[in-house]
Amino acid sequence: MQDLLLALLITVMQVQGTVAKTAAESGPDPGTLGYALLIVSGLALVVRRRWPVAVFAVTACCSLIYYALDLPDGPGWLALFVAIYTLTAQGDGRRSLWIAGGGITILTIAWLVSAIGIEPRAAIGWVFFRIGASVMSAALGESVRSRRVIAADAVARAEQETRARVDEERLRIAREVHDTVAHAIAIINVQSGVTAHVLDKRPEQAREALEVIEQTSSRALREMRAVLGVLQDGDDGRAPLPGLGQIGELTAKARAAGLDVDYRAGEPPTMPGAVGLAVYRILQESITNVIRHAGPTRVTIDVECGDEAVRVRVADEGPRAGRPAGEARTDPGRGLTGMRERCRLLGGDFEAGPVKGGGFAVTASIPTGETT
Repeated sequence: MQDLLLALLITVMQVQGTVAKTAAESGPDPGTLGYALLIVSGLALVVRRRWPVAVFAVTACCSLIYYALDLPDGPGWLALFVAIYTLTAQGDGRRSLWIAGGGITILTIAWLVSAIGIEPRAAIGWVFFRIGASVMSAALGESVRSRRVIAADAVARAEQETRARVDEERLRIAREVHDTVAHAIAIINVQSGVTAHVLDKRPEQAREALEVIEQTSSRALREMRAVLGVLQDGDDGRAPLPGLGQIGELTAKARAAGLDVDYRAGEPPTMPGAVGLAVYRILQESITNVIRHAGPTRVTIDVECGDEAVRVRVADEGPRAGRPAGEARTDPGRGLTGMRERCRLLGGDFEAGPVKGGGFAVTASIPTGETT
C-alpha cells in the first residue's frame, strides 16, 4: 500500500508538474507519448521493492526516450531518482552500485547529447541537476543499505555473545554442581561404609559417622540451592530468554509492587532474540529504578515496534506528595550504565534523565536489523 500511494503521488507530480510548466512557459505539449512515458515511469514504482533492477531499467528507458524526443522538460525525473535510490538501498552493495553507476553513465551521455543546441543556454543547468541528483540518490540508497547491514551485523554479534555467555554460565554451573555433589557423595559413601562396619561393635563411632553424613548432606543441599538459584530467571538456556512476550508479566509485577502502570505497546513483531531480551532488560531495570528511587508513583511505558527499530520509553512522575523520595538519582549507577551498554552493543541509542515538571525518563531505540 505504501508503494502504491508513492507511485500514484509521483505519477501525479510528474504529469501535473509538466503540464504546469508547459502552460507557464507557453511551450509545446508533450503529447500522448510524452504523458504515457511519465505515467509508465511513475506507476512502475509500485513494484520497486520486489524488482528494483527492472523498475530502474523501465524508468531509465522512459527518461532516455523522453529526452531523446526533445519533449518539454519538467519534473519527469522524480520516478527515476526514487528508482535509483531503491536499487542501491535494496541491493547487495557491489552489484547494485555497478548497475546504478552504469545506468547513470548511459543516462548522462544521453542527456548531454540531447541537450546539444538547447535554448536558452541556461537550461543546460537542469541537465547537470539531473546528473547530480541521480548520483546523490545512488549514494543515499547505499548509505541506508550500509547502515542496515551494520545494524544486522551488530544484532548477529550480540546474539552470538549472548549464546556464548549462556554457554559459559551453563558450564560454570555444571562445574559447581559436579564439585558440590561429587564431594558430598564421596564423603557420604565413605562414612556410610564406616557406619555399616562399626555399627554393632562401636556404636559411638557409628553415631559420629551418621552425624558427619547429616552435616555433609545438609551443607551440600544448601550449596545446591545457592547454585541452582541462578537458574530461576531462565537465563541459562533451559527456558526461553525473556522478550517482548513477557512484558505483560513484568508490568503485572510492577503493579503488585505499588506502581500505577500505564502500558502502551503495539503488536510485537518477529525480531532477533537479542533485541527482545535487551528491551525486556531495559524495562526491567527501569521499573526497578522507579521502585527504588520514586516509590509508589505513576509510570508510563511506551513500546513502539517499527520496521527498523524498537523504541522504548519509561517515564515516571516522581515521588507522590507525602511519600519519601527514596534514593537520589545523582549517580548513574550500574543500572543505567548496563542499559546504555545494551543499546550500544546492538547499535542503538539511549538517553536517561529528569523530565520537566518532575520525574525521570528512560528512552532507548534499538535497531532490529530487518530489511524494509
